[in-house]
Amino acid sequence: MAYKILVLKGDGIGPEVVGEALQVLKVIARRSAIDIEFKEAHIGGHAIDHFGTPMPEETLKHAQDSDAILLGAVGGPKWDNPNATVRPEQALLGLRKALGLFANVRPVRAVKELLGASPLKPEIISAVDLVVVRELTGGIYYGQPSEKRNTAGGREGVDTCFYTEAEIARVLRFAFELARNRRRKLTSVDKANVLSTSRLWREIATEIAREFKDVACEHQLVDSMAMHLLRRPKDFDVIVTENMFGDILTDEASVLAGSMGLLPSASLGEELNSAGCRVGLYEPIHGSAPDIAGRDEANPLAAILSAAMLLEHSLGMRPEAEVIEQAVDAVVKDGHRTRDLAGGSGTKTVGCKAMGRLVREKIESFDA
Repeated sequence: MAYKILVLKGDGIGPEVVGEALQVLKVIARRSAIDIEFKEAHIGGHAIDHFGTPMPEETLKHAQDSDAILLGAVGGPKWDNPNATVRPEQALLGLRKALGLFANVRPVRAVKELLGASPLKPEIISAVDLVVVRELTGGIYYGQPSEKRNTAGGREGVDTCFYTEAEIARVLRFAFELARNRRRKLTSVDKANVLSTSRLWREIATEIAREFKDVACEHQLVDSMAMHLLRRPKDFDVIVTENMFGDILTDEASVLAGSMGLLPSASLGEELNSAGCRVGLYEPIHGSAPDIAGRDEANPLAAILSAAMLLEHSLGMRPEAEVIEQAVDAVVKDGHRTRDLAGGSGTKTVGCKAMGRLVREKIESFDA
């Protein structure tokens, strides 16, 4: 049986970093005798230019027929008109909703050799190892009404934050299960002192915590969490929160690792694929970075580590995922850096293609 992986390279640096991740997956497949069928399709701004829509029907059909999806960032200045009715980001939101990808998992781990790349003091970030679980298909990004309108009194804008009990409960249970298999500590983040949706979130989180007596549960308001995440990040294990808060906090957390170019993510649903694992979409958390697109300066490590998460979560291949993670660690330890991480004695700045090649060579050097 061949596993089906859909590759959506996206815009900007997407094709560059996803291209390197794809090559790493092919090395793993050959090395471990895994039968994987790769298919490519269009998404985002590139799809708008060619098909007039950010997500052609064919792309969605391929996604629904796949065991996992490897994705590059979408968007860029070319499609940034705020008045446009068709935008690249609509594809990503639509894909998450159509596939029921409700839990976005973003691990953040400090690497000893890269502590100097962070603006924070090494003693603050050393030994950081946390995971943020972000609810992905509800909240203000999907609530209706959501519109900009003209009235007699002037222009208005409205966005609606809406959550059901079922949406909140399933992502909280997912996070509690994850914490149970880690250090058994969960931090639930909300804005319960102001928002009704957050009061519901905290109420449900408190109820579910009783089902997981082996997991220590605490509550944090999102504004104080933004401070604690930078002041004492080592105190956290699994952090779970709603859609918009998670979007913001995970970008903030990228400074703990030193660069967004290091952080992978997995978006997982309840549906099981042909491997008996969760269908998932895997992507680096960074954007399309159009300013450096085509210059071979992008950091492909987040995309490569996203490929490792794909192997683990959607194909059930943790040993193969560990091989990729170990190869990335070894290349970094050897002193190789892309431009976003450049600097420091004993390091060498390399391009996107060279970094990808170094990871593949390291994998090939390991005993099969």
